[in-house]
Amino acid sequence: MQIQINTDHNFEVHEATMAEFRSTVQSALSRFSEHITRVELHLSDENADKSGQNDKRCLLEARLEGRQPMAVTHTAASLGQALHGAVNKMTRMIESTLGRAQHSKKPQE
Repeated sequence: MQIQINTDHNFEVHEATMAEFRSTVQSALSRFSEHITRVELHLSDENADKSGQNDKRCLLEARLEGRQPMAVTHTAASLGQALHGAVNKMTRMIESTLGRAQHSKKPQE
């Protein structure tokens, strides 16, 4: 599974933080790794230089083999919280999608 991180121009994310974010995504989505070809994180600060609550945004896009890309977003007070919220949403979305696919392949009794 390839993981790419993109940030907007409003802030700088250090390499150690980016490695931690990659690890978070990798561990959370590892059970789906045979289905996922690529994951992209788009991190942004919605208010730029102004401070505010829940202004950090994480858009998480996963590309599953043979399917259209899936995307979720989550905003929070910090990038870490935004990432965790987006990862939780993506996990549920992939579980639901793959569960439906498994269910439709089972023979009807």
